Amino acid sequence: MDSLTWLGALAPFFGPAFGIGAAALGLALVVQFIAGVFAPHHKPQTRDDGTLRQRADIFGRLDRLPGLIFAGLVALMLAFAGISLVVGHESGGIMGGMIQRFLPVWIALIATFGLSIRFKRRLGLYGKLFDSTIGMIGFGLVMFWVFTALFVGLFDLIGTHDPLAQVSGLKNAPPGVPVPADEAAFPTYLLGGDNLARDIFSRMVEGSVVVMMIAPLATLFAFMVGITLGLPAGYYGGTLDTVLSFAANLILAFPVILLFYLLVTPEIIATGLPTFMAMVLFVFPLVFLGVLIHARFRNRAGQSRAILALVLGPLVLLYLSVVNQAGTPVDFWPLDFFDIPGGILVVFVAVVFVNSPTVFRIVRGLTLDIKTRDYVAAAQTRGERPWYIMLWEILPNARGPLIVDFCLRIGYTTILLGTLGFFGLGLPPESPDWGSTINEGRKLLMIYAHPALPPALALLSLVLGLNLMADGLREESLKD
Repeated sequence: MDSLTWLGALAPFFGPAFGIGAAALGLALVVQFIAGVFAPHHKPQTRDDGTLRQRADIFGRLDRLPGLIFAGLVALMLAFAGISLVVGHESGGIMGGMIQRFLPVWIALIATFGLSIRFKRRLGLYGKLFDSTIGMIGFGLVMFWVFTALFVGLFDLIGTHDPLAQVSGLKNAPPGVPVPADEAAFPTYLLGGDNLARDIFSRMVEGSVVVMMIAPLATLFAFMVGITLGLPAGYYGGTLDTVLSFAANLILAFPVILLFYLLVTPEIIATGLPTFMAMVLFVFPLVFLGVLIHARFRNRAGQSRAILALVLGPLVLLYLSVVNQAGTPVDFWPLDFFDIPGGILVVFVAVVFVNSPTVFRIVRGLTLDIKTRDYVAAAQTRGERPWYIMLWEILPNARGPLIVDFCLRIGYTTILLGTLGFFGLGLPPESPDWGSTINEGRKLLMIYAHPALPPALALLSLVLGLNLMADGLREESLKD
């Protein structure tokens, strides 16, 4: 079997078409820039409904030209994708094979966008995200990798080979190289082989599972820690605020990478410090949910106890299973349902510990501002308890900035995980996480560029999507 080309049998038409389209788009952007410099002053015209009327002269047409060419390029890409879904790698080459492997993701994305747009007026701030083009693009990029992680992690789809399997003779093999028939789960390495003859494409999609398993959850835990401490610090002030703010500033004073080096060194891990830190940090979600439910239903004691037992019972068992690690100083719980790999737990705890002080400062600042509002004074007048005011009056009105920061912080955490993997910290060396894969690929980057580029582009696209989604959410939240 011959090696695949990037566009396969579709290259004679789509190759020149993509080249001409890209050149035309670049030329149109240059012409638009030059026309904008030399165009005469034009007073904007408005329609009866207050929207801007498009400029009708030659300069207006030049302004619209890049958008039209870009729409044509998108239509061409969709046509190629549609054909590739049918013909796959046999005629669509490497790109066609990858598009076909991601078929479950495309179906999930179409269903998600269709339902979300159909019911967006009933979905609050999430629905308003679909009024923003930037927000939709960012959401699409993020959900692409979320669905990829789900289908790979739960159903073992998309990937073409075992991400740890090595095939003799395919060390640093180029993209599209055929796999020997006696070892072929899939006939080719779509993106080539790495320096240990493992499939780069399969490792890239498997790496999304590691990122999606750590980054969102670690950010969520950091937010629960920051909210639980930031609300009372801002609301009560005084000594409590001084002590908590000093502790947060003390943690923030250390360089992040130095903290990680200290937390993931074997000597520190042997002392059980990360596990003890997990015991403290992971109790905050339990405290947050317990106080949240009790504050809401405190006047209905029976209902409050029932909901607390229903919610906190399973979470307490989950908490004990997470913090109980066999072979460490924290090994006391007999009903240990599962064990988290040591490297993942250490990285998770370190990410939560580093992010929590920043979230604390944001929540504290928002609380200091919101607690002076009239509706907070009204709640105090009618005799509401402080925690009810903090969790059910102040926190909901701070949701806009917190949601935006949550999206951005997942991006920061993703970059941080990539950085840790790049330095070989925390996760085991064979881990397919994007940072470790980039680190392995950069050792021979001047000779073989293809092992490092796919995980780097995957990391870039996810972080870009999170930033665009945050911009869209910020834009829509400001309209409220």
